[in-house]
Amino acid sequence: MTAAVPDLPVPRLVVWRHGRTEWNATGRFQGQLDPPLNAEGRGQAARTAPHLVAGGLAPERTVVVSSDLVRAAETATALTGLLDTPLRLDERLREHGLGCWEGLTREDVAARYPEQYADWLAGRPVQGRGGEDAPAVAARALAALADLPEAEVAVVVTHGGTAGRLMEALLELGPEHRRVFGPLANCGWSELARQGTRWRLMRHNCTVADVPAPAPEAAAPGADAAPVEAGATPEEGAPTTAQDADAVL
Repeated sequence: MTAAVPDLPVPRLVVWRHGRTEWNATGRFQGQLDPPLNAEGRGQAARTAPHLVAGGLAPERTVVVSSDLVRAAETATALTGLLDTPLRLDERLREHGLGCWEGLTREDVAARYPEQYADWLAGRPVQGRGGEDAPAVAARALAALADLPEAEVAVVVTHGGTAGRLMEALLELGPEHRRVFGPLANCGWSELARQGTRWRLMRHNCTVADVPAPAPEAAAPGADAAPVEAGATPEEGAPTTAQDADAVL
């Protein structure tokens, strides 16, 4: 069952995931625990905020609301500082509660709770973990948005799992369609717009890359090429480095 979509006081939403934390970098499930952004995460927020503003965020017509967890709130302040607008904090936008998985790495969970981990990889409901189920996460996030003041656009700064459940609810996708969309990267954002009585996904998982400084001398094509790393989701193969555990909630 999907959460009922209430009438929202904004016709456009920018759903923005927080920047990177050390727990993201080391593949540790965060859930509702509260690690801060690391230096890379702060840099991601600083790089991304001007692009969001350039996408059409006028201070007098924009409301910014964030999860009250520090990694999201700190990300949001990079934007509100540019817009010179207040930041609204709402605990209903916190990450999906993960029960006994919180604070563990993927490897920890696979070793301690192999059946739960297998269900998670397959996209099935995880039994016996504690925490929250997906419909409850969607319902509380929708309730937070329903309480916003009227505005032209709302920037919703939240977490990977909550962002996924919120977008699925807005697009009226049932549980059989979970993971149809790839997960938001750290500081990735998606945009949705209301058209008539329905919501439509306009952009998904947009990110701003950190452009590296040019090398002093260009290497020959193919010389010392680095191997391509696996992506952030387990469906893309076994990771070659520590991966962002919350990316596929």
